[in-house]
Amino acid sequence: QVQLVESGGGLVQPGESLKLSCTASESISKAFVTSWYRQAPGKERELVATITSADTTLYADSVEGRFTISRDDAKNTLYLQMNDLRLGDTAVYYCAVDTCWGQGTQVTVSS
Repeated sequence: QVQLVESGGGLVQPGESLKLSCTASESISKAFVTSWYRQAPGKERELVATITSADTTLYADSVEGRFTISRDDAKNTLYLQMNDLRLGDTAVYYCAVDTCWGQGTQVTVSS
């Protein structure tokens, strides 16, 4: 089973940017769906963005136009570029490759 390790989280102010990375222990080139989810305190986990093997992308309405998902199959890595971060983006962010999950990375947006 593929192991996933997220990195890049941290504490930022509103309007700033972060780029999350998710590195897999093996190739993700054949993964049909790779995604980022997030879970804020007291809320259910929600889908943030998805990219398929055909490079089709899908975003939650709340992040459309601010976040960009991408994948580098040569590096076995999934990315999430997050711009214009808002207080409501505070959450633990998880990557998922098909049915495998990472352990999450904390993103905190605070003034």
